Amino acid sequence: MTGVVLLGSTGSIGRQTLEVIAAHRDQFSVVGLAAGRRSDDFAAQLGEWPGARAWCSDGRPADLARDRWVVGGLEELATLEDAEIVVVATTGMTALPAVLAALRRGRRVALANKETLVTGGHLVEQVVASLEGDPLERLRPIDSEHSAIWQCLAGERLDEVARLILTASGGPLRDRPAGELEDVTPAEALVHPNWRMGPKITIDSATLVNKAFEAIEAKWLYRLPYDRIQAVIHPQSVVHSLVEFTDGSFKAQLGVPDMRLPIQYALTYPRRLPSPARHAAPQEWGTLQFEALEAGRFPAYDAVRAAASAGGNRGTILNAADEAAVAAFLGGTITFPRIAEVIADAVERWGDPSEPDLDGILTLDGEVRAALSVELGLAGAA
Repeated sequence: MTGVVLLGSTGSIGRQTLEVIAAHRDQFSVVGLAAGRRSDDFAAQLGEWPGARAWCSDGRPADLARDRWVVGGLEELATLEDAEIVVVATTGMTALPAVLAALRRGRRVALANKETLVTGGHLVEQVVASLEGDPLERLRPIDSEHSAIWQCLAGERLDEVARLILTASGGPLRDRPAGELEDVTPAEALVHPNWRMGPKITIDSATLVNKAFEAIEAKWLYRLPYDRIQAVIHPQSVVHSLVEFTDGSFKAQLGVPDMRLPIQYALTYPRRLPSPARHAAPQEWGTLQFEALEAGRFPAYDAVRAAASAGGNRGTILNAADEAAVAAFLGGTITFPRIAEVIADAVERWGDPSEPDLDGILTLDGEVRAALSVELGLAGAA
């Protein structure tokens, strides 16, 4: 029985992770649950998994037994004695210290959170490099794109990889002319054609910041330079990513959009078990299209890729600036095109070639958020 700790249990990925575990109760047990706040959903999860210890940011639920509560927060949960796999489904960079602690204590981390590697990839890489065995067995990607790459690389040599190709749906605004984006409303930008996700990641899909963040993740996960990590528009989201090899051949992982498949692969690797994920035969997939991701079409993507290539402390700046800009757009204080401008301006203001330690990341993150919160009309939300 594999003990699983789930950080971010009430979000979309967290709920689907529990569905996967429930389908394989003979294989997994839930030993820890963390949520952003107390809620009916969290209470129901704690009732369904009575062996799980718990934490949430706004304090212990009144009806939760004291011996189930962990006072040490995410880090204590991630290093519980009976935890073997820690699924990170939180939002933002809040789980970075817990990820580092879990890896150092020999736990396997299944990562569904982009911001951890965007802000602290250099720190995570240092820890993973110090461990024995396959790095991808220790740090397992849950993102559908990175799970696809991981599966395509099985049995292959990294030095024979020509490039990784991340597929992007293009989001809800991919067919909107660039000149018409000024009037895009939050409601329009939140209607994703293929995936059901939270507001932040849905807007990141519309700007393609999510794809640029995935390029940063790929650098740390697969130890490849940015010039060998590219993206293409694939509206159907059936091909989840591709790998091109030096002999000119390609490998791809395909399936109908359903996050329960990469979640289960990360939990059961190297085994494949029956899955609660949706299935469809190839003839049901329809026509599969691929389009070049042209420079200038998604300015926020371009800004993030440029900053990532420059390195240093820019990952932390990118994450903080993007979160602030998205919040401002959703709150109606800036227009959709301004998201890219806010990100680029922040990198220009705070960018530095040095790679910060954990304390430096937290300090820089707070500084950027505090400044942008005021400037974008989000005072009090930093």
